[in-house]
Amino acid sequence: MFKKLHIRLTLLCTLVSGFILVFMSFICLSFQEAESRERYFSDFQVNVNMLISYLESQSVISHNWLSQFHSDTHFEMDIRDNGETLAFGNLKPSSKEPVFDLVRETARSEYRIGEESFTSQSLLSAHAEFEFTSDGSSYYASVILIPKNGGILNIAILYHLNELQDAIAMQRILFAGADIAGILFLAVFFWFFTWRMILPLIENRRKQTEFIASASHELRSPLTVMLSCLSAMKNASPEDSERFATTIDQEGKRMSRLIDDMLTLSSTDNSHLDLHKTAVELDTVLLSAYEKFESLARKKGISFQITLPDDSIPCCLCDKERIEQVLSILIDNALSYTPWGGKIRLSLQTVSDKLSIRVADNGPGIADTEKEAVFDRFYRCDKSHKDKNHFGLGLCIAQEIINMHRGKLWVEDTPGGGATFVIVLRQ
Repeated sequence: MFKKLHIRLTLLCTLVSGFILVFMSFICLSFQEAESRERYFSDFQVNVNMLISYLESQSVISHNWLSQFHSDTHFEMDIRDNGETLAFGNLKPSSKEPVFDLVRETARSEYRIGEESFTSQSLLSAHAEFEFTSDGSSYYASVILIPKNGGILNIAILYHLNELQDAIAMQRILFAGADIAGILFLAVFFWFFTWRMILPLIENRRKQTEFIASASHELRSPLTVMLSCLSAMKNASPEDSERFATTIDQEGKRMSRLIDDMLTLSSTDNSHLDLHKTAVELDTVLLSAYEKFESLARKKGISFQITLPDDSIPCCLCDKERIEQVLSILIDNALSYTPWGGKIRLSLQTVSDKLSIRVADNGPGIADTEKEAVFDRFYRCDKSHKDKNHFGLGLCIAQEIINMHRGKLWVEDTPGGGATFVIVLRQ
């Protein structure tokens, strides 16, 4: 499933990004081509004006100058003096005469540049430059009429656009190559990028599967015991029936606690866990938690101590009941893993604008490799699951509650051995 999703996301992102890249390249290429055409046409007009200036200023047309001009500009010219074609060696365009006639006709019909509207008495030259196509070939064309020695000098010019078309073709090839390379780069990039996007989904799916499997196992255990006791009660003596009933009651309460924990986690996942924040004196909350567990610690032979600052502690904006729930989870875990004769210390201190709560024990401690894993759901350091009072959900619930308070909860080593859970909340 995730493999197909990975491929589809990669294709979708590549296609969308590739389309945008090609579209932007098309726009840039259009502007580039328009600029190239404008530059070539401007150069063509400059050369035409140079020719006009020369012919207007000279009484005799120089063959050498025209040859040099032809060599520099690559213009093909048809020069007629009062209708007679002037031959200048290689400048005589015998094969192009029909094309020059079409150029003159175009200038006459579209730009009104024709000898019939131009007399020898005219003082100013007339000319027009335009793009012209003939037999699939494109040209810049110009028709020039110059009054000269009582007659009319009629000049038709063709400039083949091979160089411009080759330059445009090269630009298109370069843009196409750049687009193909860009799309391939995008495909590689999105292949890794989408995979990194999918990884959290894969991890969540894995955790969900593990959660369902662990929850099913934890629910099956008390249910199996309850069904076994019910089956045994059918043929049991009154004394045994009472013992079986007690076991059923204990397992039912255990199942109820597990379901409550799972519902709490579900509420935090869906952000439906309500927090009723008020100004709370945390030293009072810690004293209440200490009094609640002090007698239980004494029964287990554990020294339970509390340390509070001498100075007054500022109030903390938090949900009092949820913080009490977190403290109960941490203290209960400490009591479960601290051996007879051990010590547990509950302390509170201020650090800058934050309040720090510590629950430290001198039990077996937690290995560095497990310090983050202990906050995972259904994770227990007791791999044999002998402790039936803990399901591996408490620390996860505690961390979710602290996260909803925008605080932090972590575990570190206690000096001399053991584990210390640290809560940091903003004042």
